[in-house]
Amino acid sequence: MKFTQSSLVVGELATGQALSVPVFHMPAKDSAAAKVFIQANVHGAEVQGNAVIFQLMKQLEQMDVQGEVTLLPLANPLGINQKSGEFTLGRFDPITGVNWNREYLEHNIDIASWYQQHHHLSDQALIDAYRIQLIESCHAHLNSEWGVTTGKRLAVTLQSMAHAADIVIDLHTGPKSCKHMYCPEYDVESASFFSIPFTLVIPNDFGGAMDEAAFCPWWQLSEYARSQGHDLAVAVSAFTLELGSQERIDMDDALNDAQGILAYLSHRGVVAEKVTAAEMPRSACYLKDYKKFHAPAAGMVEYKAELGHMLYSGKPLANVLRLDRYGTDEEFIELTLQQNCVPILHFASASVYQGTELYKVMTNLFKL
Repeated sequence: MKFTQSSLVVGELATGQALSVPVFHMPAKDSAAAKVFIQANVHGAEVQGNAVIFQLMKQLEQMDVQGEVTLLPLANPLGINQKSGEFTLGRFDPITGVNWNREYLEHNIDIASWYQQHHHLSDQALIDAYRIQLIESCHAHLNSEWGVTTGKRLAVTLQSMAHAADIVIDLHTGPKSCKHMYCPEYDVESASFFSIPFTLVIPNDFGGAMDEAAFCPWWQLSEYARSQGHDLAVAVSAFTLELGSQERIDMDDALNDAQGILAYLSHRGVVAEKVTAAEMPRSACYLKDYKKFHAPAAGMVEYKAELGHMLYSGKPLANVLRLDRYGTDEEFIELTLQQNCVPILHFASASVYQGTELYKVMTNLFKL
């Protein structure tokens, strides 16, 4: 079966033109199979996810697809077109300064009251009612008499589509980065299907990102139901995949990541074919052990630590060149950390302010 293409309007330019993004859809063959929503390129420079969606479409059109699949590449036209010279700046809404991926809606539903009104329903009817509640909450927010910001309109429009799915995957990249993914603690075993070597295990805390917007309401419902003696499984699985570095398209690598997604979709019964997960060492740490290292001094940075490899305590992380301090003991500063870690990403530029988020590193790793 082939994908059909439509357009989704996510806003308007000052001159009146509609901002729209392409949507690719394949209907369900089995109405009981899981529904899938995958988006890419919410941050303007993070383009590799579009290549992964392309490779997914090529594969899925040759497969026996059981569940409904909705794919949304090029998700943020404003961010993608926010260029300065040869660089794409589309990480933050230029109007408000807010990160495009921190604009999703926290519903703040009174879970206790809602559950008491609906607990008599069967599990499936309860899930269906809660899904309707989440989607209606998005629509109500978008239609507020006070209006919403450009970034909020984009995000909540996407979120309303994601809430219709059972599996939500948000495709991103880092600045200079190795592959890693974010996975909720209740679903950590699922990380072993993706072609991703490093996993950040995240708690039930909403920080504004799409994966949290998708799974937190369901995790909250499940936890409350359990407190009432009702063993209700978390109905939605949501992940953020970080596919390497920004401003990069690699079609062979995209095929590899598409195969990892297909392995997970095969495990979930979305496709009838058996797709085996790639064999690779996989490590994880809890989000609290994912540390940010900020530049202690400004200057020109030589990044020394190899991304995705163990950096042992006391070994060079980076060097800072300070020509303004030439002839002093501050002309060349070696930066080290006093614990073992795996550097996951670093700042894209070699010139940095003091306080720049220079590296993110995983500590206290464990094997998956």
